[in-house]
Amino acid sequence: KRATGSDAANYTEINYEGKGPHGVLVFIECATDNTTRTVANVKSYFNKSGGQIVPNGSLEFMFDRKAVFEIAIPEGFDEEEMELDLIDFGLESIEADEESVYIYGDYTVKNASLKRYPTTEVEFTDEQNVDIEKLLDKLDDDDDVQAVFTNIA
Repeated sequence: KRATGSDAANYTEINYEGKGPHGVLVFIECATDNTTRTVANVKSYFNKSGGQIVPNGSLEFMFDRKAVFEIAIPEGFDEEEMELDLIDFGLESIEADEESVYIYGDYTVKNASLKRYPTTEVEFTDEQNVDIEKLLDKLDDDDDVQAVFTNIA
């Protein structure tokens, strides 16, 4: 009713960037009807975890935005053959597990979501990961947060 009625909410897409505990880099994509509330929430999550929000654009270069396609493995699938066929279309890498094939590359996407991948990944200790996970859990629990990307290896 809110989406179609006269009191329909206007949602704005906004990104926040921050440095979390132990120097983990965090890129957050949000959709909100109240940017004041959202930025206050995100700032408080970072502050409580010992991190901080950084100015927009500070971390943008640390993440590549790439199209990722997940397809079901067809019968008789040959990963090497598929890789050779897709190189002409901008393929950067291809991975397969037991159920799916993941295709990474620079493509013009007509109907898919884009994901951010760190240009440099960092390994953290188990103790550090506990602190980092607390922040990431708080961000994931926020209704305005749509996606969270980190530089965790």
